[in-house]
Amino acid sequence: MLEILDQQTRLTANQYKIIAAAIIGDMLEFFDYYLIGYVLAFIVRPWNLTFGQSALILLSSGIGAIGGAYIWGYIADRIGRRTVFIATVINFSLATGILALTPDHGWIFLSVFRFFVGFGVGGLYTVDLPLAQEFVPTSKRGFVGGMVTALVPLGNMLGAVLGAYLTPVVGWRGLFAIGLVPALLTLLIRGWVPESPRWLARMGRKEEARRALAWALKIDPASIPLSAVTVPEPVPTRFLDLFHYPRSLIVSWFGNLGIQTGVYGISLWSTVLLMLVLKVSPEKASFLMIFVNGGSLVGRFVWSWLSEVIGRRLSAGMVGLGAAGAVVLAGLFPGATIGTVSVFWLLLILVNFLGSGGFSVIGPYAAEVWPAHLRATGMGSAYGFGGIGKVIGPAGLALIIGSSNLINPRATLDVITPAFLYIAGWFALAGLVYLVFGFETKGRSFEAIDAQLAAERGRAPRRRSAPAE
Repeated sequence: MLEILDQQTRLTANQYKIIAAAIIGDMLEFFDYYLIGYVLAFIVRPWNLTFGQSALILLSSGIGAIGGAYIWGYIADRIGRRTVFIATVINFSLATGILALTPDHGWIFLSVFRFFVGFGVGGLYTVDLPLAQEFVPTSKRGFVGGMVTALVPLGNMLGAVLGAYLTPVVGWRGLFAIGLVPALLTLLIRGWVPESPRWLARMGRKEEARRALAWALKIDPASIPLSAVTVPEPVPTRFLDLFHYPRSLIVSWFGNLGIQTGVYGISLWSTVLLMLVLKVSPEKASFLMIFVNGGSLVGRFVWSWLSEVIGRRLSAGMVGLGAAGAVVLAGLFPGATIGTVSVFWLLLILVNFLGSGGFSVIGPYAAEVWPAHLRATGMGSAYGFGGIGKVIGPAGLALIIGSSNLINPRATLDVITPAFLYIAGWFALAGLVYLVFGFETKGRSFEAIDAQLAAERGRAPRRRSAPAE
């Protein structure tokens, strides 16, 4: 049945609907997630926040994302991708909307509900990528996986635009109220997105799998005879089975840890750092972030394309090592200019092009390196383990800068070099992990990857024929 999918050369309108739903979901979830970076620029001085308090606000969502990725990913392998897709959107949208009720100086309230925002965001990211990948042929999987993450920066850019132009009108609480809008996405998911045929087949629900696949390919279900269908013996999803695949674990866990530490350590502080280093207003810093996020947007498309040209492993390695170099330069020359243009700002754009843009390789690759029965669980575990970076990235900068300091230009500029060298080290770790431990998945079907992983574990997957109709 799935061989019919791999023979496909052009995607159908129904497959594009699934891809579109996943793209919109990722874009809106990261609008909600990154919104705090713009809000923080408006409250940090009126509330007299220290670097430590600000870091707690930023990293609380990272702590939530760790648990959300593990738990929602595991549930997605047990009960299906579509149900979890809907549940995670509701999760992060409602939590963001509640933040509109934050009282003045209520940084603890802000931190608590940011935890729940992160819990939902971590879950959605681990389920929508496998769902989209399992609906497309092998030849399109890398590009589609990249496209699902490609428009994530638009969510961040939307936050920058609203921070620059709408906050003076509706206030920062109004930005959080707008964060309820993604909940409407659940209506789109219910209307457009069926369950994954690969997941249905793995669960032994062959007739439903046939209908889902026929819908995606826009063909008559009867043209896929069940008598010709073979499916793997059902394998239960057990979390501890992740440790039976050490290479997959090292590549996806530690690669994600390095990239996420670097990206979130830089991204969540970027608006505040631009405000302090360049001595500009919060509105001006938010405006400059539109271009920083634009670098990420361009990077997503470039790395999606490169992952199919030079492969996932080399692309991921270049992302990590390239971002490390750009961060080192930004840390060494924060005050440099080219004419009247800040070199620090230009390098932040480059870091986003490489690091955040590279997620169009990192995310899909983290799902491809796991066998079918652990695909969402494995990706969720990788994103969750990497989510430690959402904590140690922002917190690391705060600790190096001095967590008890009130945020002010002196406290930032005096120690920006060691803080950025710390971040660069994590990017470099990720690049080396991918190059040393990674294995190539470009051009290989999920079934071929499953066979390789089973052979490495020393167990060939058993298959059984479906009964004739």
